Amino acid sequence: MDALSGAGPRRARCSLGAASPGARAAAAPWARFSAWLECVCVVTFDLELGQALELVYPSDFRLTDKEKSSICYLSFPDSHSGCLGDTQFSFRIRQCSGQRSPWHAEDRHYNSGAPMSLQREPAHYFGYVYFRQVKDSSVQRGYFQKSLVLVSRLPFVRLFQALLSLIAPEYFSKPAPCLEAVCSEIDEWPAPVPGQTLNLPVMGVVLQVHIPSRVDKPEYSPPKPCSHENLLPAPVILTSVHELDLFRCFQPVLTHVQTLWELMLLGEPLVVLAPSPAMSSELVLALISCLQPLKFCCDYRPYFTIHDSEFKEFTTRTQAPPNVVLGVTNPFFIKTLQHWPHILRVGEPKMAGDLPKQVKLKKPSRLKTLDTKPGLYTAYSAHLHRDKALLKRLLKGLQKKKPWDTQTALLRRHLLELTQSFIIPLEHYMASLMPLQKNITAWKTPPQIRPFRQDDFLRSLEHAGPQLTCVLKGDWLGLYRRFFKSPHFDGWYRQRHKEMAQKLEALHLEAICEAQNIETWMKDKSEVEVVDLVLKLREKLVQAQGRQLPVKEATLQRAQLYIETVIGSLPKDLQAVLCPP
Repeated sequence: MDALSGAGPRRARCSLGAASPGARAAAAPWARFSAWLECVCVVTFDLELGQALELVYPSDFRLTDKEKSSICYLSFPDSHSGCLGDTQFSFRIRQCSGQRSPWHAEDRHYNSGAPMSLQREPAHYFGYVYFRQVKDSSVQRGYFQKSLVLVSRLPFVRLFQALLSLIAPEYFSKPAPCLEAVCSEIDEWPAPVPGQTLNLPVMGVVLQVHIPSRVDKPEYSPPKPCSHENLLPAPVILTSVHELDLFRCFQPVLTHVQTLWELMLLGEPLVVLAPSPAMSSELVLALISCLQPLKFCCDYRPYFTIHDSEFKEFTTRTQAPPNVVLGVTNPFFIKTLQHWPHILRVGEPKMAGDLPKQVKLKKPSRLKTLDTKPGLYTAYSAHLHRDKALLKRLLKGLQKKKPWDTQTALLRRHLLELTQSFIIPLEHYMASLMPLQKNITAWKTPPQIRPFRQDDFLRSLEHAGPQLTCVLKGDWLGLYRRFFKSPHFDGWYRQRHKEMAQKLEALHLEAICEAQNIETWMKDKSEVEVVDLVLKLREKLVQAQGRQLPVKEATLQRAQLYIETVIGSLPKDLQAVLCPP
C-alpha cells in the first residue's frame, strides 16, 4: 500500500481503523499526532523496484513523488556501508514547494517558546530511520531488508531514536496491528510545550521527557520524576530530547574540535565521509550542535546519497559550493566533491593508546579519488589557538575511565563557553543600538534602531571583547571579520533586529496605554489623525495577541479600552466604518 499522491491538502486526516470514531470528537483528527510526527513510513526492498514505499501512516498523509523517492533512497544504507543487523540513523530532506502544511496557532506557540535551534522546521522534514538487514532464507535475495521511518519537523533525534527502539523490533515481528496501535497512542500524547516535563506512554512504556525552553539555563538538567506521580510502570527518563553523545561522535576529531567549530561558525561547506549512515548522521548533527545557543542557519544533510534530488545542485562545479554540511558514505563523493574546500573523512573508531585514534590535518592536494585515508582535508588555518588544556582533561578522563557522559558534559561546556564568548560582545553592541526608553513617547513615532557598524563593533572589542570571558588567544578580529560575511551573522542579526523592533513596538504601546491624557490629546486632532491612531492601536493589538510583541495582559486590556474610548468620540458614520455590525 502506498501513500496517496497529487495535489491537495496534506492534512486531510481521518482516523485509523483501530480508533473509535467518537474518541476525538473535540479535536481535529490526528491533531495530537501531528504535533509530534508528520507520518510513519515503512520502506522495503523490492527485487524489481529496489527500495519501495510499503506503508504510510496515517494512510491519507500526502507525499509528493519526489519526497517519496527521497525517503526511499535515504532510508537504506548504500551498498558501501555493509550494515548487517539493526542500525539507526537520520536524514533531512527539503519539502517540495507548494505543498506546505498550514501553520497552526499551536506551531507558533511552540516556536515562540522553544530555543532557536529546536524550532519546528518550516521547509524540511527530518527522517528518523530504524533499518534491519538479516539473513532470511525465505526471501529470494536471502536477506530481510526493511526500514521503519518516523517523519517529523522536530529535531528531537534522541526522543525519536528511543521511540524507534521500542517500536521497530515489535513491528518487524507483528507489522500492521503494532503500527496502528502505536499511531493511536501517539495521537493521545500531550502537545510538546517548551518548559514542560511530559509523560509519553507507548507500548507499555512511559517515556518522560523535558521539552527545552528558550529560558532554560544552557546546562539545564531535567527534573527528577515528581514524587506525587505514581506512574506504573515507572517512567523511562530521557535526559534530553535532542542532545547526542558529543564525546563519542567527536572521538576521531577531538584534536580538531576548535577548527571544526570555526568552520561551522563561518558556515563553510563541509563534506563528512563516514563508514556508515549512523556515523555520518551523528557526526553532522554533532557538528551543527557545536554552535548552540546560536541557531545553525545553513543547510545540512546528516545522510546524503547520489540518488538525492539535490545531488546535481550540490555537486555542480559551475558555481561555488553551497553553504551546506553533507554526511555521505559513498567514496564516489570524494571525486565528485573534490572542489569543495573542506572534506572530513573518518574511519571506524580505533584506539591509539588511551586516546581514540585522531584524524590528521591534511592539504586538499593530498586528497586521492581512490583509497583516501582518514583526515581533515582543508587549507583553512584556524584563527584561535588550540585549547591544549581541554585535550589533557579529556585524556585524563579516559585514563581514569570516567563515564562518557562526564566527558561529553566537559566537551559541551567548552563549546558552549566558546560560542558564548564569541556572541556576548555582539549582543552587548547590538543592545547599545536600541533607543533609550526615555525617548519613546506616547504620541510620537518611536525612534529607529541605529545601524550596525562593523568598524565600530571591532573597535569596541578592545575593552569589551571575548578576552573577558575566554582564555583562548588568537586572531579574534579576523574571525569576526569572516563571520560578518557568513550566513550565521545574517541570521543572527535579522533575528536580533526583529526582536528589538518588536520590543520597541511593545514599549511604544505601553507608553500610549500609560498616558493619562488621551482625551486632551484628541481635542486638537483632526478626524484623520484620530482614525490613524485607532488603526495603529488595532495593528499593535493584533501583533501582541499573536504573541509577536512582549506585552503584559493588563496593557492589552488598556489598549482595547483606549480604542473603544477613541471610537466613541467619533461621529456615528465613522463609528459604523470602524466597527461594522
